[in-house]
Amino acid sequence: KFRIAHGDGEKLKALRKEYNNRCRVAKKSKLITQIQMIFQDPIASLDPRMTVSEIISEGLVIRGIKDKKLIEEEVYKVLDTVGLVREHAGRYPHEFSGGQRQRIGVARAVIMKPELIIADEPVSALDVSVQAQVINLLNELREKLGLTILFIAHDLSVVKYFSDRIGVMYFGKMVELADSDELFRHPIHPYTRSLLSAIPLPDPV
Repeated sequence: KFRIAHGDGEKLKALRKEYNNRCRVAKKSKLITQIQMIFQDPIASLDPRMTVSEIISEGLVIRGIKDKKLIEEEVYKVLDTVGLVREHAGRYPHEFSGGQRQRIGVARAVIMKPELIIADEPVSALDVSVQAQVINLLNELREKLGLTILFIAHDLSVVKYFSDRIGVMYFGKMVELADSDELFRHPIHPYTRSLLSAIPLPDPV
């Protein structure tokens, strides 16, 4: 407001436009925009009639951002962040592999700059080799962007690799919560013990 009060001419017009845009976005910003979701099935969670650019930028449009150039730049930036290229922006979901589709889902969540991402079994529908790529991507984003990720999965090997703290649910209730290493060393609840005993050991001998 101080800059607007002391501005003049074209500079004042630009400042007013920027101020009005920020006010409009702020009015439409709610706590829920700070929480984003990555879904289990990368095929079912992407609209087949929308291009990758439209899918990723949908949250920004709903939030009230109208500057098409800004939206385009944000989409290109986030595509690069998740390991895709600019040329992918104009394509449709069916043109991609499962791993690439899940990267698009990650990009859609990350572009909103959330504080919390809920990842609902984000790798269970993918091949094992692709699972590792997506998990490593999420790990990189967590460190780079300072994200908190609520990672939901039934594969405890994956959970241990990814998570700092693990909560075990049994019949819809949290029965155990501990640091990752501590939970694997000293499981207390019988259900936790049975889950850990079910992990296959890669030892052919």
